[in-house]
Formats: sequence, C-alpha cells, structure tokens
Amino acid sequence: MSDNNAIRRGALPLTSESNPKIYKKNNRFTVIFFLLLLVLGIAFAGVNLFNDVSDTGAVYTSYIPFLLLGLALLIALGFEFVNGFHDTANAVATVIYTHSLPPMAAVVWSGFFNFLGVLLSSGVVAFGIISLLPIELILQAGTGGGFAMVYALLFSAIIWNLGTWWLGLPASSSHTLIGSVIGVGVANALIHGRTGTSGVNWDQALNVGYALLLSPIIGFVFSALMLWVLKAVVKQPKLYSAPKGDTPPPPWIRGLLILTCTGVSFAHGSNDGQKGMGLIMLILVGTMPIAYALNRSMPPEQIPRVAALASVTQQDLQRQFPATLTAPARDVLSTYVRTSELTPEVMPALAALTGTIGDEIRQYDSVSKIPATAVSNTRNDMYLTSEAIKRIKADKQLVLSADSQRDLGALKSELDNATRFIPFWVKVVVAIALGLGTMVGWRRIVVTVGEKIGKSHLNYAQGASAEMVAMATIGAADAFGLPVSTTHVLASGIAGTMAANRSGLQMSTLRNLVMAWVLTLPVSVLLSATLYWIFTHF
Repeated sequence: MSDNNAIRRGALPLTSESNPKIYKKNNRFTVIFFLLLLVLGIAFAGVNLFNDVSDTGAVYTSYIPFLLLGLALLIALGFEFVNGFHDTANAVATVIYTHSLPPMAAVVWSGFFNFLGVLLSSGVVAFGIISLLPIELILQAGTGGGFAMVYALLFSAIIWNLGTWWLGLPASSSHTLIGSVIGVGVANALIHGRTGTSGVNWDQALNVGYALLLSPIIGFVFSALMLWVLKAVVKQPKLYSAPKGDTPPPPWIRGLLILTCTGVSFAHGSNDGQKGMGLIMLILVGTMPIAYALNRSMPPEQIPRVAALASVTQQDLQRQFPATLTAPARDVLSTYVRTSELTPEVMPALAALTGTIGDEIRQYDSVSKIPATAVSNTRNDMYLTSEAIKRIKADKQLVLSADSQRDLGALKSELDNATRFIPFWVKVVVAIALGLGTMVGWRRIVVTVGEKIGKSHLNYAQGASAEMVAMATIGAADAFGLPVSTTHVLASGIAGTMAANRSGLQMSTLRNLVMAWVLTLPVSVLLSATLYWIFTHF
C-alpha cells in the first residue's frame, strides 16, 4: 500500500510531528483565572448557605452541623472536580488531536460549556441516582448512618476515579458512583440482618445498568455507521486525512469538530453534573433540614392546593381500600418501597399517610412557616409517599380507576416539587467544580483517547463521528433521566471509527479499558461497602 493511500484512509501511524503539544506549561493568566474562579465559587457557596440559614430564623448553639456540612460539601465538590478532569477529557481529545483547537483553549472552551450544561440541567438524573439508595437512609439523612452513607459514597468514588486517572484509564465516573451506591445499600442491609439484595432498588438499578451497558455499544456501532455514511455522502478527501504536523484542518471541518466538542461538553455537564447535585442535596437535607428539607420557594397559594389534593386522594383510597391498619403507616410503606411486596395494608397505609401530609401542611400559609421541629417529618412523609406512589403506579398486581391514577399522579408531582429541588447556587458551585476540574489533570486521559485506542492518528471524520454520536446519546439519556458515561460512549465511539476505517486497534489499550470498565462496578461496591461499615462503627 502506498503512503498516499494510507493517508487517504487515515492509517498512518502516530508521529511526534502530528501529535499536539499536550504538556506545555500553563501560562500565568490561566493559573490566575483558575484560582479566581475557585475562590469565587467557595465564597458564593458560603454566602448563599449563610443567607438560606438566616432566612429560616433558626438559632444554632453548636458549630458542629456547620463543620460537618462544610466538610461534606468540600468532599462532594471534590468528586465533581475529579469527574471534570477524568471524564470531560474525553470531549476535548478529538479537537486537540485534530489540531482544531490548541490544548488549553479546548480545555477552557469545554469547561465553559460543562458549566452551562450543569446550570441548565433538569435535576431528573440527580434524583434517579438517589433513588438507588435504601429508603431508610434517604429518610434518615441527618443521622450517623446518613453521614456514613454520604462519606462512604464520596470517598469510594474519588479513590477509584483518582486511581484510574493516574493509570490513564478512561473509566466511568457514573459507573463508579452507582457501584458505590449499590455497595452502601448492600452493606446497610447486611448490617441490619437482611439479605444484601434487599438493600438496593433493583428496578432503578436495572434501568441504570441497561443505560450504562448499552451506551458504549451504541457509541461503537453508531460511530462506525456515521463514518460510513460520511464517506458515502461527503466526498471531501481532506475530511478522511490525518493532520499533517500541527496544521489546523480546513475551516468547515474545524467548525464541525468544535461544534461537536461543544455539544458533548454541554451534554456531559447536563448529565454528569447532576450526580454531584443529588449528593449535595442529601448533605444539605441531613445537616440543615430547616433550610433544605422542603422547597421554601414554593408559592404560598400552592399549599392549599396540595392539602386539598391530599384530602381527595385519601378519601378515594379509603373508599376503595377500607382495611384497618395494624402497623404504623410509615413502616408499612417503607417496607413496601424496599421489598415491592404489595400487602393488603399498603393502600390503607398510603391513604393514612396522605391524610397526615394534608393535615401537616393545611395549618400553614407557606412552606417557610412550617416549624423547624416539623420540617424533617413532613419532608420524610412527602418523600416516602411519592416513592410509594411511584411503585404502586408501576405495580401490575393493582388495578386502579382512571380517576385514582390521575389523582395519585398529580399528588406525586406536587410532593416532588416540594422535596426534589436543587437551589440555583448548588448548580453554580457544581458547575464551577466540574468546569475547573476540566482545566486540571486532563492530559492523561486525553493521551489515552487520542493516541492509544487506534493504531493510526485520529482523522477529522473519525473525531466528528464519535463526537456527534456521543452528543446525541448523552443528550437522549439526559432527557430520559438516565445516567450514562461520557467516557464509555466516546472511547467506544473512537474505537468504532477505527474499526470501520480498518485503521487498526491497539488491543493492549482496549484490554486495559475493558478491564477498568469490568472492575469498576465490583471494586466500587466492595470499597463503598467496606467504608460504610467502618464509618458506622466510629
């Protein structure tokens, strides 16, 4: 085969001349910008925390809750920081290795759109992750077990992320966090004398598992198909050539690659940023329930509507299920949410707890007027009722009238508005942490993605194909509230384009990637379970 044919197929080996200058020293402006954003982010979080607590009128006689809150928040933001330089490096690898943008410009650009993605995210993924946790730990976020849960999750995820980053392996932060959640659930069940399988919401875990399993397959297959389509439709030889030296690609190709990098960065922020938000909300609810257990920004006129809807739903359920309760309603529903076993007492318990919620909030004009002593109980009752309704609506054993289904759906929506919310300042600080993380430590993963997956230099069409598929896949997952891995999708996409182009794959790297992906779940499960057991015995 001639060199000309090899160039057309993008099959020439990587050369030092075509490699980007990854390890250039950061300039002073970049360092100052990084430090300024870091200080502003911490100050912004501190001011908003102070204002939120002050607005409640609560008087604290101990600084311990504030110390616990500050430590947990720093660790949670540390997870997002590590996530930034671990996962987002995948988004910039293509524009860096095609010389579409200088490395530092690409990193700053990606960090900015990560920032925007987090700010404009819906929050659905955040609470999808939390729903994997045992219901009793979510309802007791402020107890010792709740803090042990949060610290075990965070330390486990950070340790594994840092370990795989140090080895240059683009493992998945999503995979790591979900494994940590499962480990805590299993350990919690075993500690309380139950089987380990009873400690996890397996329906939600399966949904998440399918998303994580299918997304790299989608990335590989559809990126290969996208490259074939481009070859069939776009007859531009330069699109399928590897860069020569450090010369940027033609303007239209460069614009396409920057656009796809932008989309992946935005989608990554929108999806991955929510995982840190969910953990931070658990921390805030556990340490400062009076300020964060309920959504204090709910309009006052919404309270009577929720109370009326709760009363109507209670009466409807009591008419259809008139059985007498022999156990507390909260215990019955907690067991049902944990086991999915529909006993005759579940519906009467739901009716009773719905009535209790209506009575609790009817006497106040707004959420902000609910006394500190009642906030946690009211929030727990609302959260538990919402989770029970979710299970009941999906339970095929139970047949409800259309009116009952409608009322339960409306009530769940109102309860979720009150309990599943993310303050704007939380989005901002997570966005800053993720964006700053993108600017630090990205080099190891970028080198792996750009140089060690294929045997040839990444060409323009391969980079664009992998990025477009990653952008679409992550965006779709975000719309459905499912966490996926930017790492899995994009690395698999690049491998797919290399296979489709018959450029060759570096099997040693692929074996290491697959090994990291296979080990991530069991290692993070074992690590978080061990840490949870240790923390609960302190």
